[in-house]
Amino acid sequence: MTDIFDKCKRTHYSNQISPENEGETVKVTGWVHEIRDLGGIVFLLLRDKNGITQITAPSKKVSAEMMEDIRAARKETIITVTGTVQKSPKAPNGIEIIPSNIDIINVAQLPLPLDTTEKVDAELDTRLDSRFIDIRKHDVSAIFKIKSQMLHTARNYFYDHDFTEITTPKLVASATEGGTELFPITYFEKEAFLGQSPQLYKQMMMATGLDNVFEIGQIFRAEEHDTLRHLNEALSIDAEMSFRSQEDAMNTLESLIKTILANIQENCAKELEDLGHELDIPTEPFPVVSYDKVLDIVNSHDVEMNYGDDLSRAAEKVLGEEMGSYYFITEWPMSIKPFYVMPSTKDPEISTSFDLMYRDLELSSGSQRIHDYDLLYSRLEAKDLNPDSFEKYLEAFKYGMPPHSGWGMGADRLTMVLTGSKNIRETVLFPRDRRRLTP
Repeated sequence: MTDIFDKCKRTHYSNQISPENEGETVKVTGWVHEIRDLGGIVFLLLRDKNGITQITAPSKKVSAEMMEDIRAARKETIITVTGTVQKSPKAPNGIEIIPSNIDIINVAQLPLPLDTTEKVDAELDTRLDSRFIDIRKHDVSAIFKIKSQMLHTARNYFYDHDFTEITTPKLVASATEGGTELFPITYFEKEAFLGQSPQLYKQMMMATGLDNVFEIGQIFRAEEHDTLRHLNEALSIDAEMSFRSQEDAMNTLESLIKTILANIQENCAKELEDLGHELDIPTEPFPVVSYDKVLDIVNSHDVEMNYGDDLSRAAEKVLGEEMGSYYFITEWPMSIKPFYVMPSTKDPEISTSFDLMYRDLELSSGSQRIHDYDLLYSRLEAKDLNPDSFEKYLEAFKYGMPPHSGWGMGADRLTMVLTGSKNIRETVLFPRDRRRLTP
């Protein structure tokens, strides 16, 4: 008996066949995307991860038994087709295949949970419930191909710039940044939490002598958001750098973003076309605007913002319209920044922190960090946090902690920018929000 994997071993993906292959015998495997039966001729569209191939079966050239098999094929059934390439200007890639053999690999049940041809729209919840089928659509799979390319580019960037990749615990004993927005879990006889951020661990790594580290990993926030840009489980790209200033951290982040944009533009042209999305690629340095200037901009548009306020949604929209694509906000008040952020030497009420924005969307937050033990201890107390809960973290600052800076960036939000997605749930395979825990 022929092994099933021998049956479905393709010679080409759809995008690898062109009119130059006319007359050649090829073997393609994929899902039945659509069937059109015109009586004396049947057109079957076969879909694989890279595109669609038209299988053309004229009754004069194909056996009656094969015609019967083709007509009986259901949408989303997996088939393998062996046949001869023929030019066809109106078909995908300008070719069609005249079949000499068809193998049915696995028959799909009907009705389907949703329509992969997109002739019938499906609500996002319906799509997420059947994500495995939703991603068969090329405009959806394009999002994840771009995200994959983005992550690959980011890792290569860090490796090329002398960073060491680390992985930090996601089960933690106390809050990373304070606050109550934590997911508690039972950890044997103790209470533990899902990590909000690798912040404390990557700072501890600055004391190891590795200098520059990065991590790409999950973070968890127990915030009861119900917006298009928040999730309770997200993917974060984090970097921390010894002997590097706030400006150094900003320059690294800007360089990384520009490298990612150039790489996506070069390597994901087909996916961008599937999405109908054009990348916004800045040629100039990212503008830098101070928090005080932000106040002026926001209030001049009749949106109230007082000193010490974080950005409201209305304020973000105003800034997005005023500032354009990528820009940094600096000189935030210390009062609204985490305990580990270093105060400015010019004014202790002003922080060395920065946010990277894309229009009205926050992509990243970073800062120079406090490396002095006594100052860090006092900042914990000032934020009404118990230093005893941070004992192991604080210990790393007692024995020679270098000055350092870093940032964390939302990979899912960056994917929104790269793909033109309006809802962050589109950019995550199986999103987790306050209402969704399956699949």
